[in-house]
Amino acid sequence: MASGLLGGRVLSAFRLLPVPLYRSVLYTQSRDKKRWLRSHLRLLERVRQLEGPPPPTPRSHQPNWDYEAEIQAFCHRLHETFTMDLLKTAFVNACYIKSEEARRQNLGLDGQAVALNLKNNQELSDIGASFAHTYLTNCFKDAYPQMPLEGINAIVAFLTKPELVCHVARNLGFEDLTLSLECPVPQNVLQCTFNAVLGALLQSAGPQRTEIFIRDFLIAQLIGKDLFDIWTVVNPMGLLLEELAKRNISAPEPRLTRHSGVSTVVSLYFVGLYCEKKLLAEGPGETMLAAEEEAARVALRKLYGYTDNRRPWDYSLPRQELGAVKSVSSN
Repeated sequence: MASGLLGGRVLSAFRLLPVPLYRSVLYTQSRDKKRWLRSHLRLLERVRQLEGPPPPTPRSHQPNWDYEAEIQAFCHRLHETFTMDLLKTAFVNACYIKSEEARRQNLGLDGQAVALNLKNNQELSDIGASFAHTYLTNCFKDAYPQMPLEGINAIVAFLTKPELVCHVARNLGFEDLTLSLECPVPQNVLQCTFNAVLGALLQSAGPQRTEIFIRDFLIAQLIGKDLFDIWTVVNPMGLLLEELAKRNISAPEPRLTRHSGVSTVVSLYFVGLYCEKKLLAEGPGETMLAAEEEAARVALRKLYGYTDNRRPWDYSLPRQELGAVKSVSSN
């Protein structure tokens, strides 16, 4: 009985004790205001403006770079089959070999360690440039048989000039793989590398694949280009007279067909060239002389077959392959 009363008192005493449910947490207010950051960023921007941007770094000197993997990816990206030794040689320029040997010599290495077991791409570049020039000349002679040799040479010179070749090479990823002394790669070095890759493709996959490569990446640059933006003709009317004389056609007679705003600053004239009472061409101009020259250019485009509405480029199989297909089908 006594023990029961004692246990009841103890339990009642424990029930009266306060039980803490939560721990006390100390909250501090923080605005996260870095008062030094604004002045520090201003100082960095001022130093950047005074010193200029940092010098460019070659991709091969940056992290996550694997030259062997990049070479393999280059082949798959272009859907071409290269001999790996030839392709690696195509990206090695003579300036890189000289600079690397000089750097090793400055480090105090012996003669055998200084010499690099590398071959420059000059031979492949000469082969590729010669093949590209020959193929482009023959290609445009077949495509525009009425065009004189001066026009053909002007188109070929436009497609092989350093600015256009370097534009194509940079967009195909040549610059990251090119081993050169300077960064960014100069135009002459990048053009030499592009021609060397053409030479490597010629020796690896043959002339047909090289012709398709040139057609897809160089000839495609003619899209949207006017003939006389490429070929500068000082006297289009004189050239038209020569071309008509070769075809035994009488000299054209210019006539004013339409005009608008003659008494204003933005005057417009349309001059038509008539041969044997037939309209040969018509061109606009701010003056009648300019309209006559533009009409002569329009007539030359028609004679050469280089009009805006000309037939699109023929992307069918080459002639040799077409002949083989016909012979197989006939058998």
